[in-house]
Amino acid sequence: MHLATLLSLPASLALLSLSLASVSPHSYTEHLHLLPLPQSHLHAHFNFTATTPLSAYESSHFRYFPRSLAQILQHTRTKELHLRFTTGRWDDEAWGARPLEGTREGGTGVELWAWVDRGGSKTVAEERWSELVNSLSGLFCASLNFIDSTKTIRPVRTFEPEGDHGEQKGNLQLLHGMLPHEVVCTENLTPFLKLLPCKGKAGISTLLDGHKLFDAKWQSMAIDVRPVCEGKIGEECVLEIQQSVSMALSISRSMRDRHDPIPRPARIEDVECDESKPWNGHDTCFPKALTGEPAWTLSKVLGHAAKGACDLERDDQAFDVTLEVPSDRPVNATGASELTLPSTTRRHYRLSSSSSFDLSLPTQSSPISFIALSIPPLYATRQIAGHGQERGSMHTTLRNPHAHPLTLVYMETLPWYLRPYMHTLRLSNGKQEKMYYTPALDRERGTHLELVLTIPAQSTATLTYDFEKAVLRYTEYPPDANRGFDVAPAVIRVLASNASQDYAGSYVRTTSLLLSLPTPDFSMPYNVIILTSTVIALGFGSLFNLLTRSFVLAEEVPPSPLAGIVRRLQGLAQGMLGKKGGAAEAEKNSGTKEGKVTEISEPVEEETEGKANGIANGHADLRERKARETP
Repeated sequence: MHLATLLSLPASLALLSLSLASVSPHSYTEHLHLLPLPQSHLHAHFNFTATTPLSAYESSHFRYFPRSLAQILQHTRTKELHLRFTTGRWDDEAWGARPLEGTREGGTGVELWAWVDRGGSKTVAEERWSELVNSLSGLFCASLNFIDSTKTIRPVRTFEPEGDHGEQKGNLQLLHGMLPHEVVCTENLTPFLKLLPCKGKAGISTLLDGHKLFDAKWQSMAIDVRPVCEGKIGEECVLEIQQSVSMALSISRSMRDRHDPIPRPARIEDVECDESKPWNGHDTCFPKALTGEPAWTLSKVLGHAAKGACDLERDDQAFDVTLEVPSDRPVNATGASELTLPSTTRRHYRLSSSSSFDLSLPTQSSPISFIALSIPPLYATRQIAGHGQERGSMHTTLRNPHAHPLTLVYMETLPWYLRPYMHTLRLSNGKQEKMYYTPALDRERGTHLELVLTIPAQSTATLTYDFEKAVLRYTEYPPDANRGFDVAPAVIRVLASNASQDYAGSYVRTTSLLLSLPTPDFSMPYNVIILTSTVIALGFGSLFNLLTRSFVLAEEVPPSPLAGIVRRLQGLAQGMLGKKGGAAEAEKNSGTKEGKVTEISEPVEEETEGKANGIANGHADLRERKARETP
């Protein structure tokens, strides 16, 4: 940087520019690893790694490191963070050892552990832990705020820091929490992608489709933040963030037509029957075992093709995609250049910035030859036994498939309403070295149990203990109380031993459990409330009316002022209507009288004339009568 430019800046910005000029630059890499698994499954592992110098991090200067997450870590004084979102189950019997020795996966639901600066007391560490889980809850749209004191423990031997903390290690406090009931969905994937530099718009992150990811049989999203020091003199430590997504999906299920997403059985005409079975007939068909692998393309399995490359600090020899298949398997790649590296089973591809990337593998009718899958360090299962609503027992089976003994740490986090009886703890065909136990306090903290065990070679050990179920208050039951309560899975870490160092640091997690507690009949309180409310409404209403109303005769009731006003208005209205009606009636009556007078005058004249004629005629008759009488 030129001297004139430095002089024109404020002193703080000048110092920052000088410090950034002397440290290693910011870096970002991404990689996708594809591995076909038996039974027509595919394992895909996405890895995104970004680094920033610690001096830039402390000065709030970010290039590829996500600022939103960095501000949370700075505010809560979090030195190392590990966050997991996991659903499904990894079938280690069929698929072999877990990816990356289980270090980038968590238990079912959400798992979080972090090293926080305790600030001289445990109370300060707990306050910072509470701020951390609440902040991450809003950032990832998850229910991490429910990790309270009842779900928080302090492990002793299960976890070790992955970063280089130097002299600060003695002032750090490890805190761990799990939410086995949390449902992982696209609401968690969207903020995960927003932390990436390319925001899911370019590179291999465009292959992450929520419909395909959460339809997999097993998937795990991981975020790991740690300080890394190379140890070279004069080089500054960097803060590294690794965002990874692992999933194991069924090829046939993922390639199903989007317009017909409902799974339907194949037509009988499309099923190839095994005619060697004795029960085969015209109306009975036993499906023939698959001897090959169907054709599949990356765009159909993952939803769409990769949209170019995310060109950020990418080395010329770096590759973006690795496909691990036998050398005799034909593969067609578009939109990428294949790198020639000394490997017989791995094919590396470098994405192009101007075209979409896709892989296509044709149908293989010959017997499938897979890459030799590694044997897992341990097989572990865990279940709840017993009957009734008061007590039960926990059974854990640990099987060592190797020819040497294994030393491991077995950790359980139990809710406070599951009360174990530690005097009933039994370990068969194994040796218990140490035990770290923190009893539970009702509604304050859960049970923390860590056991250091040694499992003999090629043997199976069984760990059992009894427990009691607590009775909750009716307000502590969830809306789906009859479903049960989720118990967090056990975490197993393999330790280094004199016999073997191969699996040291590997992790194995069991599945979560469903605990049935004594559940009251919530319909009975509802019925009681309805009946009581009805009786009170009828009885109290009637009594209240009798006490507050006064009964008098109708004649004694004084007229209401409002009734007088209404009567006056009615009178005025009737008066106005009466005036208009009287005038009309008067006009009608006058016309009627004139008509009658005219009609009556004519008969009178006729009668008068008749009387006159009669008189005249009468006088003539009189004269004739008198003339006859005269002699």
